[in-house]
Amino acid sequence: MKHTMRWFGPDDPVSLMDIRQAGCRGVVTALHQIPVGDTWQPAEIKKRQQLVEAGNSGYSPLYWDVVESLPVHEDIKKGRPARRIFIDRYIQSLRNLANSGIRTVCYNFMPVLDWSRTNVSYKLPDGSMTLRYVLADFALFDLYILKRPDAEKDYDQPTREAAYKRWKSATRHELARLTDTILLGLPGTEEKFELAEFQGLLDAYRDVGEAGLRENLYHFLQEAGPAASEAGINLCIHPDDPPRPLLGLPRVVSTASDISRLFSAYPHSSNGLTFCTGSLGVRPDNNLPQMAETFASRIHFVHLRSTLREQNPLDFHEAPHLQGDVDMYAIVKTLKKEEQRRYAEGVQNAEIPMRPDHGFQMLDDLGKTTYPGYSAIGRLKGLAELRGLELAVEKELLFQSQ
Repeated sequence: MKHTMRWFGPDDPVSLMDIRQAGCRGVVTALHQIPVGDTWQPAEIKKRQQLVEAGNSGYSPLYWDVVESLPVHEDIKKGRPARRIFIDRYIQSLRNLANSGIRTVCYNFMPVLDWSRTNVSYKLPDGSMTLRYVLADFALFDLYILKRPDAEKDYDQPTREAAYKRWKSATRHELARLTDTILLGLPGTEEKFELAEFQGLLDAYRDVGEAGLRENLYHFLQEAGPAASEAGINLCIHPDDPPRPLLGLPRVVSTASDISRLFSAYPHSSNGLTFCTGSLGVRPDNNLPQMAETFASRIHFVHLRSTLREQNPLDFHEAPHLQGDVDMYAIVKTLKKEEQRRYAEGVQNAEIPMRPDHGFQMLDDLGKTTYPGYSAIGRLKGLAELRGLELAVEKELLFQSQ
């Protein structure tokens, strides 16, 4: 696999030199400064490429390898008439990226919220910090801070009771921190949704529903997919995180069935998947090794991380990369076999880009301000562990082939 690391641009406290020293060959980045729905112009793409490549020499050169993400405008997700304008702009952005030599584009179709946690600095017994999601805390926000109409219907009685107890005992500071965490905006920005406006964003999906969101996703793919295919772009959708409905919002990329239906909607191989083991692994009914085998040929980008479901299986936190509920050995083995198949069949760009997703805040990074989950040392530790596993799998496959 091609080892990459996510970089949020010039304001990222983790530098390109840090990524180069980690031994990565690819950078995963995006033009976060461009408003969602605007076209990515060739000059801006070139500027970012030059920034990534500025320190290149004969030793450990870096290149912009994967776009994560080229965001999909909310009007496309809602199926509004203006979606034609935004799809056309999206297609032009894809063409501009392809003309610049960038061929892998990650995106998601999660409405309003990109991803959700209830704690981005959960302290583990060893003093390191990680990301956590607790259903009762999320319900607390929904029921007593946001006060979403009819929200109580989405939670069972034990969850409602736990949320009420937490709300009654929480301090003003704890409630404010929970609110800020849930209202985090897109990765790569420090913007947050405003609570006063947030319910309106949810209300805009009231008449869309799961069937409507799924139909709008398929429409987007059927429009943008042929242009991506023609340009040689691999589109790879990121699964829902977490993979279940939130705040009354539908989710349509959470299970193997969802992914199968997605590929049937536009069957071309360019319609692919970002195989995020952390997002999909949260659901106990998702058999990740089996999903990796089933969708191997359509996996164009990989996020490797592990999560650990807690006593309440709907609660989870980020675990060390080789622990938790994800069978990382089985998944890496399947991915290496898929790479071997691609090489044998002469597939162009057969190597699958992979990045170590998320990482503990630990050691010298404790106390530093970084994007949640994206401090340097924790990801470096995860990358080192994954590299070791990958090398062992390569040796095993070589031995088996002799």
